[in-house]
Amino acid sequence: MSVPVPGPRAAPPDEARTLPRPRTAAQFDGGLSLLVIEDDPAGVLTVPEMLDASGKPVRIRTARNLTEAERLLTDDVHCILLDLALPGACREAGDWYADGGEGGDGGDGPAPDSLETLRQVLRLAPRHAVLALTAETDVERATEAVRVGAQDYLFRDELDERVLSRAIRYAVERKRADVAQRQLSESRLRAQENARLERGLLPTPLLDGSDLRFAARYRPGRSRALLGGDFYDTVRTPDGTVHAMIGDVCGHGPDEAALGVELRIAWRALTFAGLSGDELLSTLQRVLEHERANEEIFATLCTMDIAPDGGSAGMFLAGHPTPLLVRPDQRLPLLLPYEDGGPALGLLPETRWPRHDLELGPEWSLLMYTDGLIEGRVGAGTQRLGQEGMAELIGRQLGEGLRGEKLLDAAVTEVRDLNGGELTDDVAVLLLDRG
Repeated sequence: MSVPVPGPRAAPPDEARTLPRPRTAAQFDGGLSLLVIEDDPAGVLTVPEMLDASGKPVRIRTARNLTEAERLLTDDVHCILLDLALPGACREAGDWYADGGEGGDGGDGPAPDSLETLRQVLRLAPRHAVLALTAETDVERATEAVRVGAQDYLFRDELDERVLSRAIRYAVERKRADVAQRQLSESRLRAQENARLERGLLPTPLLDGSDLRFAARYRPGRSRALLGGDFYDTVRTPDGTVHAMIGDVCGHGPDEAALGVELRIAWRALTFAGLSGDELLSTLQRVLEHERANEEIFATLCTMDIAPDGGSAGMFLAGHPTPLLVRPDQRLPLLLPYEDGGPALGLLPETRWPRHDLELGPEWSLLMYTDGLIEGRVGAGTQRLGQEGMAELIGRQLGEGLRGEKLLDAAVTEVRDLNGGELTDDVAVLLLDRG
């Protein structure tokens, strides 16, 4: 809603009573700047010259109505001193209401809000400190002005240099604190909303009826994020087959995280629709090609189709690190072969991904992971942990009796410690146990 205000009018001939003339640009370097909005035909209001805390003159501009104020309200203005009287503005606002303006009834409408001009200024300058100026006999309206949004109020007969200078500095600092607190609150609310959204996008395994135990850990590389470009999922289809998948979209930003979520959801839907293996990967590649931001984006993927009896599985690799298989009859974890793997999704059109059949046995643990777990450094040099180092690390922790969630926690913690701090890449780890 706009409230009409009087246009600019000629200044009275007696310039001695008006506010100080504008200073030169050289005098405006640094220091505080004050915009005074007042309409004082009687010539009573006089704003003294002031110095700020650093000894520099406080720059003063004068506007006689909101139209002039909007023109003079530049970024270097720190504080606004508003005369609540502004008789011209209030009078024309009343005429506007009476003529049927917003909230008016064409002649018999209510009188305008006595603080409507202040509300207009607050809408016009939401990031500026505002001081309300009124008569000493109008304490109630002055107090209401602070409640509406002004940082403080002053009485006209208090306008000496010391009081006004202190009030300006106080109002500016209070406004800065208010803005900072509001930004902090908004940031916290956004973070909470993002956290709820990202938690909702992380998968819930669907393994009802299976004797497999599931555990997973996820750590995004982006600061303050819950979701990265890595993705995983595990579901059991009506025929009893357990399908497990883990993947990694190249990059670490929110666009990559969104694409990872799309691929995971597409994989789950296609799996329940009966697709698997090469046909499923070909369809996922088409999804990626349509959804990626540019042709340089690709995704690695590993899928496992575990037979209903749990003793065997079919593995498909699309440029992804091979899983780790642990069996009671083996002294060390076994890195599954990579020779039968295919390229990452999005690299080559019309490609194929062969199936590698695996014998798992009656008891086993299968560790699927993204490259964030193996690309961390070992010590201060350039050596990377690698798949062999990760297999040795897991074997040692298994020898210490760690299993399930505790094993994953210990593995991620040790990899981070070996790196000398937080890992910069996303990390996703999925563990399936049988027996």
